[in-house]
Amino acid sequence: MLTAHETNGVVYYSFPAFDAVPFVRHGFSTRLGGVSEGIYESMNLSFTRGDDEHRVRENFARFCAAVGVDHRRAVVSAQEHHTVVYNATAADCGRGVLRERGYTDIDGLLTNEPNVVLFTQYADCVPLFFADPVKRVVGTAHAGWRGTAAQMGAVMVERMVADYGCCREDILAAVGPSIGPCCFEVDEPVRLAFAEAIAFAADCTREVGNGKSYIDLWEINRRTLVEAGVKAEHITVTDLCTRCHPNVFWSHRATGGRRGSLAGCIAIAE
Repeated sequence: MLTAHETNGVVYYSFPAFDAVPFVRHGFSTRLGGVSEGIYESMNLSFTRGDDEHRVRENFARFCAAVGVDHRRAVVSAQEHHTVVYNATAADCGRGVLRERGYTDIDGLLTNEPNVVLFTQYADCVPLFFADPVKRVVGTAHAGWRGTAAQMGAVMVERMVADYGCCREDILAAVGPSIGPCCFEVDEPVRLAFAEAIAFAADCTREVGNGKSYIDLWEINRRTLVEAGVKAEHITVTDLCTRCHPNVFWSHRATGGRRGSLAGCIAIAE
């Protein structure tokens, strides 16, 4: 499903469908190839977990170099598990890495400008990637269970159409490494929240007794994208569960919250 890369010790993944678009640069990080230490070892891409900021900045530089983008051009989300989308421009470059973000409550980023490197952050939640090869628009979004229930993928598609004139049929989308249906166990209130929010969520859950169920966030996000008009054949869905591979990915559940963060990035090359 995804392609693994290693450049100067930095291991990351990409989506073949996005790799085939000449102007797109993108990647999803692992916890391998950075300079952080202790519970953050080694590729931690978050300044808010308690890690040394100089090490985090070096991690951004190394990851971006591996992907083929400039970390000084990064624009980092400010995630609150909502569905607010921000249209980033060159004026935003550096936010979240070289300077303060200056905004809050941003779970999705879009741009049609070259060399604006969009970043969202993860440790089990679902990364969503978007690219329109016709209108030359890219985006990335963070979809935790709340964002998934609120259909963040559809929100991104609608914004691409409304703000950049994208055609739904042209959009490429991808669901990245995150907690899988094998491991995302929830209690009854969360299951009911999905059932009430999304009509097709019921058959994406598996009850296991004692008021617990497993939910397939990957399939719910895939169906949300299809419902929003993205062609099924234009959607790539991961088969990599972050909880099942704690030596490769940061997982909040696997570490009990003592962790660094992964990141997804995407940009338009000049």
